[in-house]
Amino acid sequence: MLKEILKAKKKRLESQKAQISLDVLKKRCRLVAAARNFRQALLGQDISVIAEIKKASPSLGDIAPDLDISMTAVSYEEGGASAISVLTEEDYFKGEPSFIKSVKEATRIPVLRKDFIFEEYQIYESKYLGADAVLLIATILEKEVLKQLVDISMSLNIEPLVEAHNEEDIEKTLGTKAKVIGINNRDLKTFETDIKVTQRLISSVGSGKIIVSESGIKSKEDVRWLKSLGVDAILVGESIVRSTNLRKKIESLIK
Repeated sequence: MLKEILKAKKKRLESQKAQISLDVLKKRCRLVAAARNFRQALLGQDISVIAEIKKASPSLGDIAPDLDISMTAVSYEEGGASAISVLTEEDYFKGEPSFIKSVKEATRIPVLRKDFIFEEYQIYESKYLGADAVLLIATILEKEVLKQLVDISMSLNIEPLVEAHNEEDIEKTLGTKAKVIGINNRDLKTFETDIKVTQRLISSVGSGKIIVSESGIKSKEDVRWLKSLGVDAILVGESIVRSTNLRKKIESLIK
């Protein structure tokens, strides 16, 4: 499935490049407003929530296909989310790049672009779209490419959240300047989740990093346990968008 997602993404990317070159994109980025401080936002609470706007996924199909992007973002901010993650992958997650603008206009908190990013072009695209942070998945990137993308992101004042799934990913991540490390509890091959992955990997990260636990987090008990491990923030999507009251669901996790 991961290979299929990347294949589709590369095809779309080639089409985008044919319409807007990297040089043009770089020029347009100079006109973009200053980014909101994603890293600082994650340090504002005992444990911070990055609430995700997620309409669908390859493993679950439609989750919330009729989600109103702007209203959802407002509910997330009112519920106490420190940042909002926006899925922009079109083919398998039913996301759209335009969702970033909708969220930025509706809220005052930072926005993370969550997508399958593997080229310099996509970092500049993220800047142009208004993203304050980008997800970089260590599993799909060679060590030197990951390092390069982290450096480019930081040069554009976009915070890279580097996501690890195993010990090898952690090693790659620590070879970069990234300050925010995500531990994804979802197996990218089976798409199954187990929040004990965070417990297994967190000691390998060391000190001086902001740790974000991602996927499979459903209850206040999960959040308390992750906090006890030293987790600084959680990224939650499915359990929030499936709830009948988005604001109260976030409040129930952190208050």
